[in-house]
Amino acid sequence: MSNETNQPARVSVFDTTLRDGEQAPGFSMTTRDKLVLGRALADMGVDVMEAGFAAASPGDLEAVRAVASEIEGPTICSLSRATEGDLDAAAKALEPARRSRVHIFLGTSPTHREAKLKLSRDQVLERIDFAVGYASKLFDEVEFSAEDALRTERDFLVEAFERAAAAGAVVLNVPDTVGFTTPDEIYDVFKMLSEKVKVADGVIFSAHCHDDLGMAVANTVSAVRAGARQIECAINGIGERAGNCSLEEAVMALATRKDVFNVETGIDTRKLYPASRLLSRLTRNPVPRNKAIVGKNAFAHEAGIHQHGMLADRRTYEIMNPEDVGQPSSSLVLGKHSGKHAIQERAKALGYELDQTALDAIFPEFKAVADQCREVTDEQLMQLIGGNAVSSKKASPWKLRRVELRAAYGSRTEPFARIELDHDERGRVCDVGIGGGPLDAAFDAIQSIVGITASVQELDITHVADQDEGACLGYIELKVDGRTYSGRARGRDVIPTAVDAYVVAINQALSSAESGKREKADAA
Repeated sequence: MSNETNQPARVSVFDTTLRDGEQAPGFSMTTRDKLVLGRALADMGVDVMEAGFAAASPGDLEAVRAVASEIEGPTICSLSRATEGDLDAAAKALEPARRSRVHIFLGTSPTHREAKLKLSRDQVLERIDFAVGYASKLFDEVEFSAEDALRTERDFLVEAFERAAAAGAVVLNVPDTVGFTTPDEIYDVFKMLSEKVKVADGVIFSAHCHDDLGMAVANTVSAVRAGARQIECAINGIGERAGNCSLEEAVMALATRKDVFNVETGIDTRKLYPASRLLSRLTRNPVPRNKAIVGKNAFAHEAGIHQHGMLADRRTYEIMNPEDVGQPSSSLVLGKHSGKHAIQERAKALGYELDQTALDAIFPEFKAVADQCREVTDEQLMQLIGGNAVSSKKASPWKLRRVELRAAYGSRTEPFARIELDHDERGRVCDVGIGGGPLDAAFDAIQSIVGITASVQELDITHVADQDEGACLGYIELKVDGRTYSGRARGRDVIPTAVDAYVVAINQALSSAESGKREKADAA
């Protein structure tokens, strides 16, 4: 199973977001949710999609069957215990699948054999023979998983996998069920198995690592170095307890360090960030800011030295392009560590051209605000610029003057928003919006005033209850004509803060459109 040439070996990506990921407390998904996410996973290019555990409940069986009926591309898989009843339930659920796989698990470690199963070694082997043999007649593919493999005696692990392969399993999964192992240890185990387990051509080993000690990704890629040709992962690393190996992290580790691993996957990495955000919306669990690859800070820079380097050449502090994982772009976050280069760049994005004199004038005030607020919002930066009258070439941004909202309650009321905006040239403009909720109505009114159609990609409002002033921080991402614009705002109330951030992002879109018009005029 080793790669004898210098050509990259193919590693299959087995996604278990819909099964192991969904089992995690707080991440439950409806059948509709699974279908929506399943389509995104198929579009991304996962090889195998574990859609659920058919025998767990009638609802889970129907969810697996719905995925098998409607999702094309990946092999569709159901988890199963090594029992006839479980296997029959999985077969029923996977009947509509273009290609089906069952994932049979059975504990092999002394702890599982003695405490949970009450079985001897020989009885475990007999059950493997029966379950895999029975399953090979029902499914296109059989995967056998030696639960708690990393705490199993190595000689018995070899014997268990040989019996599973002889009975018809084409994938032998070596799960670190409790997140117990280390990168060096799992490398040795996979090397040993590759050398000692006698299997037919085409049978591969798979790695399934949990993150209890924070090493799931490191353990997974170590297994790949040792010969694993399937990795089992979940979007955002969700799963039992501390989670599974993060799909986006493992895939990008293999892609970015191809010089080390010499393997490739079939994943379209540009779909990683959208899939991460989709899962976050479906499960209502935000992605941590510092999450590798897909977190808000993954391509964000605040320190002045880093920002200066990024403006000179992004390769100074980024080993990947944000666009390669589907992130909109790198961002320079303005805070107390930021320098003048980042302030000037951000001001330019907001429609202001600052010369050195103007920049020097606002810099001390900027630092004072940053010390108080941690992160300087776009609205605050514009106030600093306008208040000091230092803009040498100023756009005419809109400013939020007043916002009145009415939320729907009962069947006779409809969400409503009245918005007043100020503009340097057009003066004060007012409009009314109606939408699915008060924020939607507010956004609709703003679009009507400024003449731009925008769709909200992300909205994040943080409320800190123990602050008297500026307790809410709002962040929004809008898509306008295929381009993404972001806005930040700070305020005392959640709703006006969100609307403020929306106006800031709209101003960026308007400024970008004006710059494009000027460039075309100059070229003509």
